[in-house]
Amino acid sequence: MEEILNGYKVGPKTWLCLSFFLIVAIYFRFNRLASLRNGDLLTLLLISPGILLAKSGSPTGYVWVFAVCGVWMLRLIFDGYFTRRPRLEQNLNTPGLTFLCAVAFIFLSIHAWTSNDVPASSVQTAEAGVRLINRQEAPPKPDRPHDAAPDDAKAGPAAAVFTAPIVKVIPPLAATMSAEPKPAASATTTALYAARVASIIAHLLVIVALACIGRWHFGDLQIGMAMAALYMLLPCTAYDVGRLNYVLPSAFILWAIASYRRPIVAGALMAFACGTLFFPVFLLPLWFLFYDRRGAARFAGGLAAVSVVLVGSLILTSADTTSFINQMIGSAIDWPALSFRDNSSGGFWQPDIAAYRIPVFVAFCAGTIVISVWPRHKTLEHLIANSAAIIIGTQFWYPQQGGVYSLWYVPLLLVVIFRPTLAQLTPPDFSRRTAVEQPASTPSAPELVASGGPAAGVSARLR
Repeated sequence: MEEILNGYKVGPKTWLCLSFFLIVAIYFRFNRLASLRNGDLLTLLLISPGILLAKSGSPTGYVWVFAVCGVWMLRLIFDGYFTRRPRLEQNLNTPGLTFLCAVAFIFLSIHAWTSNDVPASSVQTAEAGVRLINRQEAPPKPDRPHDAAPDDAKAGPAAAVFTAPIVKVIPPLAATMSAEPKPAASATTTALYAARVASIIAHLLVIVALACIGRWHFGDLQIGMAMAALYMLLPCTAYDVGRLNYVLPSAFILWAIASYRRPIVAGALMAFACGTLFFPVFLLPLWFLFYDRRGAARFAGGLAAVSVVLVGSLILTSADTTSFINQMIGSAIDWPALSFRDNSSGGFWQPDIAAYRIPVFVAFCAGTIVISVWPRHKTLEHLIANSAAIIIGTQFWYPQQGGVYSLWYVPLLLVVIFRPTLAQLTPPDFSRRTAVEQPASTPSAPELVASGGPAAGVSARLR
């Protein structure tokens, strides 16, 4: 705000209070205090104070965030048992939600564009896009001391592929791409502008994906705009609005959910997500088991096709085989950071308790296997809730300030909170096979309305 109105400044604590009351006024159901929606909303709002405390250096912040993530883990595990999902309208109509979402997006975009505190990880991602355009070799990564803090959310080749077109088309950045030698400041400015624009576009992809999921799968555009507006209003979004590596993987995952009826497209988007950061890799077994037979094969085809493209991008920035192998091994994963040695990560897992990460990681792997294979036949409800649970599970053992990466999972939590009953939304091949074997079991439109499915929103608008 201070960039728009001279002398006017809204700090993180002030933004936390203002957004809290605004969100409660729009989304809280005052006539149904004991509803599941209200409980989910308040638990979602509890994430932001913990992140604010953690960013200020207080150890209490990490304990706070871990406790809230634990509550969400239980909520997601038992999500399938909440079968009654009545349609609850917001305290603001669709045009109002759209206007509010647009205004919040504009303000946060201005802040991301004008802020001088651009995260180093976002700038490094943009620099990788510049090297990809120029086909320049990636510089060798210096060895990190044993007790040094790990890098912040290191991004892989997919992030460089995403930022490369941005660097190419923006005129201020394209001017620095000529063959003439430029001073070091010009390259830094190029990466800085590219990081800002890429972050804004990534957030735009998230809000458009939320709106499309509401319209396509929930059958109600108001729900989609409600999710998008809430995403823009949450304090945790404002805190990390410029962190491209936080929001880009969740944007790809959301679009994969929006495109779940097309396994090839979903596989390609999941490949981009896995090529950005490491954590979407843990979602792949769940997604493979979600699709049935030929659907899983098509999903694998889209995954493999994009993987080939990402490998090709590494070839373009490798001078020789050794450079290529080094980039392949450490392109999206900082292996020293994920090791179980004693290091100072600046997060919850301090050296005196770092050994406890091992049983936490084992429990995470076991839980991931269980929710991936059970139930055998999954619907879109299971896919969304289990994906969110797996991502939140990574927060408990991830050493680099684990718990504060809220933008990894908050967009999926919004889909879980606002979704109606989606038991009728099954994988494409499974739906067709069930229709052939049991043609009489297909639910009619009144049945979908009664269950709160996509037809419910259409029926409500007709009424």
